[in-house]
Amino acid sequence: MRWIKPNLRSSLFAWLGVAPGPVTESTLEDRTEEIRLAMQELLGDEGVRRFPHVARRIRYAADIHALWYLRGDLMGVLAGLGSERAARDQIETLTGMFRGLLPRGLNSRPGPLLD
Repeated sequence: MRWIKPNLRSSLFAWLGVAPGPVTESTLEDRTEEIRLAMQELLGDEGVRRFPHVARRIRYAADIHALWYLRGDLMGVLAGLGSERAARDQIETLTGMFRGLLPRGLNSRPGPLLD
């Protein structure tokens, strides 16, 4: 009898923040570009027009870490263009795209301000 079932092992690793497998350099580059494009789409034409400095920072972000830290700026822009609630929902979806790409210490943790 196996003491540690596969699904239990997977959920334990997920709880500990261990990525399911190593991220290759090409995968990291591809996913970084996907995230960059998603951020630019969220910004939209109006966001680019009103906040060109944020659009520039997203476009020229050097790596996944830079994009991670730009989520706050993007949240401010989205809240300025619409509602804060909608901006928070969009950033929450975007944050999920970073899963498995960042060191454990950089992952978002739910706080008391979330519903």
